[in-house]
Amino acid sequence: MMELNLQQLTIAVCQVACQAGAYIRQERTKFSTDKVERKHAHDYVSYVDKGSEQIIISALKTLLPEAGFITEEGLATHADEQCLWVVDPLDGTTNFIHSFSPYAVSIALTQSNEILLGVVYDVCSDECFYAWKGGGAFVNGQAIHVSAHRLDDALLCLQLPYNSKAYTPVIHRLIDRYYGNVGSIRMIGSAAIALCYVAAGRLDVYAEKYLGQWDYMAGALIVREAGGLVTSFEGDAEFMTSGGILATNGLSFTTT
Repeated sequence: MMELNLQQLTIAVCQVACQAGAYIRQERTKFSTDKVERKHAHDYVSYVDKGSEQIIISALKTLLPEAGFITEEGLATHADEQCLWVVDPLDGTTNFIHSFSPYAVSIALTQSNEILLGVVYDVCSDECFYAWKGGGAFVNGQAIHVSAHRLDDALLCLQLPYNSKAYTPVIHRLIDRYYGNVGSIRMIGSAAIALCYVAAGRLDVYAEKYLGQWDYMAGALIVREAGGLVTSFEGDAEFMTSGGILATNGLSFTTT
């Protein structure tokens, strides 16, 4: 096992995330929608996603040269490295394109089946959420913890992923089950931020399917270190490669 000073490394990664966030914020002031590319139906990317990813990769290679990468835009890869950076350079691209908050930078470091650290920088609110394994969870230097709300008072975040044909019957079922039986339901357009909001007690439940690891890896650790519960979308303990996520303040909540 590689020996790392996780607290020190996490603070350094916060600086990297903020640097990428500053680039995103600046580019938003002059951004034009004619610079948007379509990856899949309703799934977009722009030069800003790629530019942010290059900033992050360059900085992380300096911090930990021996680590590989899993990134959304694929500008760096991995082989048999012991540690992997998992990077979403701009989570909430559709929000960004429409100048609709939130959107964020998300960076995690994993080793085998463990998440060692997670950093999520909310570009719009200038909030940096972060955690390292065993160290607690924080936003801008202040400790955070999940809420104590009961389900009938809970604020749920139920996102709408790009795979609309497969997910439509799922979201119908969830809305039918929970709408009117919980405090309220929201959709915010950023998986990374939704997880951080659960960690900070702003949301009580977040669930979404058809995600990439880069969408949720950092936020999942932040929720756990804030006292929350994270599983796969279906409720399985193993979520790191599940393609879906369910995060709660500890409430008994099911999606099946």
